[in-house]
Amino acid sequence: MPYGFIAPFFLIFGAFGLYPLLYTFWISLHRVELSTMHTREWRGLANFTELLKDDLFWNALTNTFTIGVISTVPQLLMALGLAHLLNYRLRGSVFFRVAALVPYATSIGAAALVFTMLFERDFGMVNWALGAVGIDGIDWSSEKWPAQFAISTIVIWRWTGYNALLYLASMQAIPRDLYEAAAIDGASRWQQFRTVTIPGISATIIFTIVLSTIGATQLFGEPLIFGQGPNGVSGGADNQYQTLGLLLYEEGWKNYQMGRASAIAWAMFLILILIFVLQRVIGRVTSRKS
Repeated sequence: MPYGFIAPFFLIFGAFGLYPLLYTFWISLHRVELSTMHTREWRGLANFTELLKDDLFWNALTNTFTIGVISTVPQLLMALGLAHLLNYRLRGSVFFRVAALVPYATSIGAAALVFTMLFERDFGMVNWALGAVGIDGIDWSSEKWPAQFAISTIVIWRWTGYNALLYLASMQAIPRDLYEAAAIDGASRWQQFRTVTIPGISATIIFTIVLSTIGATQLFGEPLIFGQGPNGVSGGADNQYQTLGLLLYEEGWKNYQMGRASAIAWAMFLILILIFVLQRVIGRVTSRKS
């Protein structure tokens, strides 16, 4: 009977999770075109070795890393501060918590379109604000770092509130006795936050870091819509903000090379596994030191 209860999960996981994963790996070992999926030419690991020699792959990997860093670090720091403020008894706290979750509920398409208009070179409000203080307008879509910064703001706006609510839920699980004991010992609000709150939600912080890393590796919708047109898939005219997700899409659905696209997908999967292993190793080392 217990196996019957858990069988639906494993059946669904096998059909929609495990099978596509294994099938993608099988496709990555062949030369396969989208128009003739039934015709395959065995290549072994050639698709993977070619990726290691492909400048576009390394460019996309670098862009994915830089966009991930400049979006994840400010996002989690802002979420931590916002959760700390919401943790206090505020008038209308329920309203602020719901408001923090509104960006997450907004679709990627709508958010990316709005921010694309904000960062438009000639008529965008960001350049208008910069011009009001005497700063020349920036071509946000054509230059590498401005484009990556603009894309990162979309990610920060959408996910800060979501992570803040995760931190808030974890903060509210910390016993109030710990704060009272710290206050009796003369600890200030900042010292309580550093010595009680941060250690109390360390597991949630690690979880959000892993979750944000996965999201950054799979970044696709924001840079695609930000490109506005044929340059969206290629990440700009010079591939200045092309991510691994965009490169995968370009190889599979623009160049029709499903074998290479599958190899990129598995490269992303292996990168996530490597990050997870490093996180576990660092966590064990720091726990032993403490």
